[in-house]
Amino acid sequence: MRTRDAALAPLRHQPFRYLALGRAATMLGNSVAPIALAFAVLDLTGSVRDLGLVVGARSLTNVLFLLFGGVLADRLPRHAVMVVSCTLAAATQAAVAALVLTGTATIPTLIALSAVNGVVTAFAWPAAAALMPQTVPAELLQSANALNRLGVNAAMIGGASLGGILVAGVGPGWGLLADAGTFALAGLAFARVRVAPVANRATTRPNPLRELREGWTEFVSRSWVWVVVLGFLLINFAYSSSVNVLGPAVADETIGRRAWGLVLAAQTAGMVAGALVALRLRVRRLLLLGVLCMFAEALLLVGLAWTPGFALLLVTGFIAGAAVEQFSVAWETSMQQNIPADRLARVYSYDALGSFLAIPLGQIAIGPVALALGTGPTLLGAAGIVLLAVLGMLLDPGVRRLSANLPTPDEAPSPAVPAVPTASELTAAGAAGPVEPPNRG
Repeated sequence: MRTRDAALAPLRHQPFRYLALGRAATMLGNSVAPIALAFAVLDLTGSVRDLGLVVGARSLTNVLFLLFGGVLADRLPRHAVMVVSCTLAAATQAAVAALVLTGTATIPTLIALSAVNGVVTAFAWPAAAALMPQTVPAELLQSANALNRLGVNAAMIGGASLGGILVAGVGPGWGLLADAGTFALAGLAFARVRVAPVANRATTRPNPLRELREGWTEFVSRSWVWVVVLGFLLINFAYSSSVNVLGPAVADETIGRRAWGLVLAAQTAGMVAGALVALRLRVRRLLLLGVLCMFAEALLLVGLAWTPGFALLLVTGFIAGAAVEQFSVAWETSMQQNIPADRLARVYSYDALGSFLAIPLGQIAIGPVALALGTGPTLLGAAGIVLLAVLGMLLDPGVRRLSANLPTPDEAPSPAVPAVPTASELTAAGAAGPVEPPNRG
């Protein structure tokens, strides 16, 4: 099969097309939301400490409910979980938008609604991540992941740019309202995903604690999995808090809000470029390449710390985005090729728990640390943590030696045969909200 045909082959499968459309729709709105929420809080109190509390509340509840979200996604039809989640995610974002637009928002109410949205996301992300292998044949997974990331990142470019324009032009409340509206479109798309179940649902399922133990066994049995997750615990602690909390504060004092939105858009443009490379890249040590690329994540933090000029931040943001995309595709493909399908969502939930565990702590703590040490030293310290985490991941032989399963040049893709779920399956889902997780790094 020619390289170009292999790269675009996933688009021939309808379940994949609707899954990719739904995830892109959520990211269009959710790229506006962080910018809008950050400046809504800053307009309300002007405090990075309050901003850290609001975004940290969402991350904390997300972490607390992730494991149960993984169990739910392995028990119920994953696309149905995503449909229900769109409704709940839209409701929470619409409530935040209404408060901001009417001038009745307070920090306690924003914290409470952010916490609810974090619970919603915890149920959604394992389902969304584990659904991908059900939509395309196994030999197309790398191309499918790259195409999915390409659509998501293209939506993020428009969302980040739109966020800066809306916040500067008409206020942050409209950005939050746009985020709520995109969930309606995403829900329609997820409702059209029809895939075969990964397990026999007539079989009696073990209790949730036993299912969690099964997922834990899969998680710890592969050193490359838990080592990378540990590394990203540190990276997300440093990077997410720096960009989401200190980044807007630095922008307010230097390049301005609209320019900060463009910097985030440049980072996403780098991710699009990275996805295009990953779409055609065929290397045996795919995970090793992805981890090596994560060294570039420190560049944006150093730029914010030393010389926060618009041109420099555009360049470093673009490079960081391209680098993280190589890792994202490598990680998703490695997980999907090596973890059993009926336990994949639970392993993803342990992955997310470990990777995101430190995000709320970092977001809550970075404001007081920056006040005590200064913004520049705090950002440089965060960059140092990123570099040490990447070096730690590279020490593991499993990370360095894991081989990707590559299709041969003449290999034709096998057909994906979706199964239409019953009405009872569609209504059995619990609750969730399909918000894309923070990018690794």
